[in-house]
Amino acid sequence: MIKNLLFAACILMASQGATLAQGVLKFEEDKHDFGMIDEGLQAVQEFQFTNTGNAPVILSDVRASCGCTTPSWTKEPIAPGAKGSIKASYNSEGRPGNFVKSITVTSNATEASKVLYIKGIVDPKKEKPTFTADQLKASPKAAIDKATYSFGKLEKGQKASAKFTIKNTGKTPLTLTSVQAACNCITHKLDKEAVPAGKSAILEITYGPTYDGKNTDIVTIITNDLNKSRQVITLNADVVETLTNKSPLSEDKSSVPFGK
Repeated sequence: MIKNLLFAACILMASQGATLAQGVLKFEEDKHDFGMIDEGLQAVQEFQFTNTGNAPVILSDVRASCGCTTPSWTKEPIAPGAKGSIKASYNSEGRPGNFVKSITVTSNATEASKVLYIKGIVDPKKEKPTFTADQLKASPKAAIDKATYSFGKLEKGQKASAKFTIKNTGKTPLTLTSVQAACNCITHKLDKEAVPAGKSAILEITYGPTYDGKNTDIVTIITNDLNKSRQVITLNADVVETLTNKSPLSEDKSSVPFGK
């Protein structure tokens, strides 16, 4: 009887040890925004990960949501503590406008199916004008006070806003023709579209990320600055189910202003 109990206990412990031994894929990022790219460009993003588990991980399949995205990945088993990568390549030829694509990763890790995302805006092909040195010298110039902004932690469904100052440091009036983002979670308000030389405009951006976890989205501002027509602002936020410490963010899920 005792021998039978000991044998059963050994079998149970062995089976528990087998189930506990499993790989864990920890990605440095699982979402990537290319911002605005020119049509024809092959946009490439490499998602890096580490196996933080206690057993090797094998990626059995990596599949994109459309034929315009071609993935490649680490084929050999990834040992505990080792790194691997998944490369996603998006062909923008003939595909102007916004895009959001997913890459589904299937493996023997604890999270058997993991979804990665890439997105961006493809600027349609057009003839690029050339300018003389005098035209470039006389051009308006757009200068933004912040190129990146972190909203910190936001509750799921939360929207927050921040203000950015765009100054015209050139010699002629600056015109802000458009503000674009690949994610419809971004809206904006601009207090003026035309900015005289030496003056500034205030751009207010409202951000409500749609995915859980860490989010990074790019806002592209297009102006008549002949030297640099595109200006970029990178937004960051960490979306959580709820904020542990109650604050104005958790009390009111309407747009909450952040700084200037």
